[in-house]
Amino acid sequence: MTTTTTVPRVDSKGVNPLKALLEYGQSPWMDYIRRDLLTSGTLKKMIQEDGLMGMTSNPTIFEKAIIGSKDYADILESPEAKKLDAKGVYEKIAIRDVQDAADIFKGVYQQSKRRDGYVSLEVAPTLANDTQGTVEEARRLWKSVGRENVMIKVPGTKEGLPAIRQLLEEGININITLLFAQSVYEQVAEAFLAALEARVKKGQDISHIASVASFFVSRIDTLIDSQIEAKVKAESDPSKRALLTGLQGKVATANAKLTYRKHQEIYGTPRWKALAAKGAQTQRLLWASTSTKNPKYRDVMYVEELIGKETVDTIPPATFDAFRDHGRVRPSLTENVEEAAKVMASLEKAGISMKEVTEKLVVDGVKLFADAFKQLLEATGKTAGVRA
Repeated sequence: MTTTTTVPRVDSKGVNPLKALLEYGQSPWMDYIRRDLLTSGTLKKMIQEDGLMGMTSNPTIFEKAIIGSKDYADILESPEAKKLDAKGVYEKIAIRDVQDAADIFKGVYQQSKRRDGYVSLEVAPTLANDTQGTVEEARRLWKSVGRENVMIKVPGTKEGLPAIRQLLEEGININITLLFAQSVYEQVAEAFLAALEARVKKGQDISHIASVASFFVSRIDTLIDSQIEAKVKAESDPSKRALLTGLQGKVATANAKLTYRKHQEIYGTPRWKALAAKGAQTQRLLWASTSTKNPKYRDVMYVEELIGKETVDTIPPATFDAFRDHGRVRPSLTENVEEAAKVMASLEKAGISMKEVTEKLVVDGVKLFADAFKQLLEATGKTAGVRA
């Protein structure tokens, strides 16, 4: 990654664009983890110079880190590794990295009064459709990491929702991942509120519980744009072709803006205010998958268009560097919200079902992470000389 050598750019006011996000109420996190980032001092530098406030990981990230470096040779080649299966070796690697990153972010965690400074570790993607398995693994990982500024990542699948509700009630910080649909986000917010209310009823503290709802962005445009292109090729009516092409690159941002509006409604209710009075912090929306996949679009488009209060953006390294270099900051999340509603209405008029798109993306996302996890275990097992 280029982050290690890039000199922070400053705008006309002398502010690094990444740090400027904080002025608009958004926390920049990094969607990346790797041993040398933690041991070289680079992560500490990014916290100081870029205002980095947290970090997320997933099996794909760990797969690339483990296969693409010698950073983990001490574990992979250790006598202890030979006694573990591949998942055991992977968890030893992942837990150490997450613990060390959490320790580096401890100052951010304290200074932000437990609002930021979190590092996320995901339950095995193979458990995405297993409620009880998810609960048990999340508990185990939470205990194994043993850091209060850690979040356990759980996918927002149908089976994941009751696990999320249970784990939050138990006081475990949860990052809900693979969210694409506003309707599912609302169910996630309901699980969070219900969990806090259950704790209050039992006389338990709720001030320390942190959660983010990770809403994926660019994957939506990637899938919808491909459907639009197919429809345009088959369409002879110029007006219908214009309707279709006018939607390219706009749906993901529109979907996110409308979900953010719903977020503001939920956390403006008397129900929420009663919990806030007892010290609860909102479950923030976290924008995930914010790299631009289409080279025709601006490389920092999804970061620039989704800036607003009470949000997090977990940014992959290349996009992080690009935004530092030429990102433009403004309170974009609350701009043109009515236009966003028109975009979604036009999508339906064009014959593309957002419900079908988001359902497919969840299924594809689960498979993508499960495949990466399988490859990760195969590589870890092979390198460590243990069974996968």
